[in-house]
Amino acid sequence: MTDLIKVQELTAAELLKNFDVSEEAEEYLVPDTAPEVSINQLINAGLYPDAIKLLAHGLPKREAVWWACLAARDIQSPATDEDNVNALIAAESWAKKPSEEARLKCKVLGEKTKHKTPASWAATAASWCHGSLAAVGEPVIEPPQYLYAHAVAGSVTLAAVLSDPVDPGKIFVRYMAQGLDLARGGDGRVED
Repeated sequence: MTDLIKVQELTAAELLKNFDVSEEAEEYLVPDTAPEVSINQLINAGLYPDAIKLLAHGLPKREAVWWACLAARDIQSPATDEDNVNALIAAESWAKKPSEEARLKCKVLGEKTKHKTPASWAATAASWCHGSLAAVGEPVIEPPQYLYAHAVAGSVTLAAVLSDPVDPGKIFVRYMAQGLDLARGGDGRVED
């Protein structure tokens, strides 16, 4: 039994077909059980980026993007440039009320910030949730179903590493707690 009510897939194997884990992570996966089992195994082994990928692929789109927003918001500072501030605001707006207009704004800001920051990846994740990957007026190219999860995982992982480049372990633990709270139906805002 799992308490990750927002994760619809019944087994980790269903999620693992959409991305690769590190070689080190393979021995900790239990593909034929609930995703939560493998996520916890990866956390216990300190393989946080792999646990983040697995959870990002299990979360619904809005919750996943919100998780990326929480991580990106965590590392923003007064020194954060205006484009990244706007990218995060756009991603948060999309997560609160998804629309094509909000998605397009996220797409523009994700591209403008060149996919180099957690805020940029959060905006890109929102832009990959629906709509078209092509420019306006070009033939529609639908994003692959789990493309957004790759951007979410990138955003959360990058935020942790930028927060503490020497020892991001404590940050990874907090971000995983946020993601797991979202998977349990919470808002992702957890205490340290």
